[in-house]
Amino acid sequence: MKAFIEYIGRELGLADPTNEYPNICAGTDRYAMYKVGPVLSVSHGMGIPSIAIMLHELIKLLYHARCTDVTVVRIGTSGGIGLKPGTVVITKQSVDASFLPRFEQVILGKPVVRSTELDSDLAEELQQYSKDFDDFETVIANTMCTMDFYEGQARLDGAFCSYTEEDKQNYLKEAYAAGVRNIEMESSVFAAMCKLSGVRAAVVCVTLLDRQKGDQLTSSHDILQSYQQRPQMLVGHFIKRRLNAMDKGYPSSRDTDKAKSS
Repeated sequence: MKAFIEYIGRELGLADPTNEYPNICAGTDRYAMYKVGPVLSVSHGMGIPSIAIMLHELIKLLYHARCTDVTVVRIGTSGGIGLKPGTVVITKQSVDASFLPRFEQVILGKPVVRSTELDSDLAEELQQYSKDFDDFETVIANTMCTMDFYEGQARLDGAFCSYTEEDKQNYLKEAYAAGVRNIEMESSVFAAMCKLSGVRAAVVCVTLLDRQKGDQLTSSHDILQSYQQRPQMLVGHFIKRRLNAMDKGYPSSRDTDKAKSS
């Protein structure tokens, strides 16, 4: 998250060589938070419980700070289905492990189901900005959010596995047929809480592998690092455009490079 805020600072022309970007939440070990200009960058850990805690506290913070016109974007990594590694997926709908667009939580002993609908206009806007990047592909598709990294995602390499390779492949084919193109563990509660609070939201994740071809990462460390930068680049470009920083005389590094090449 600190690396992302440093990147955004450079993109917005707000970077200061002497600025260390302190962790605003250094007093807690639950997550880290950094800020530059009007942009907050917050870590959320792994899985639904971790990001839900962060979102409760972030939404309260935004409310008490009287922030308006807020847009929240989750960026991260995921496993792909039928996509080449390095493809960026903008989530159309977050679906559960049964491919239903819902988030179910037990409150006071009773199941409560909430919608996982995300802002379609925001997704389309991000897709439009992705066309400025020629070095990777970006798609809009459904994202499956699971409660587990291993059995919940049909992996064969966990401590326990009660199914076969054929079972796994059949399940992933069902997911693909349902429009799912990537798998992660946070998007459902993220979408549900942002919709409940009236905040525009999007999920932008890069795929590190095609789960139909294996469970283990096979790309080199350097390649994986380059993949992980792609959501940051796209969302940074989006933030840049949204803030109309171009009108303030702060062209992004991508715009500068294009101007030099022309």
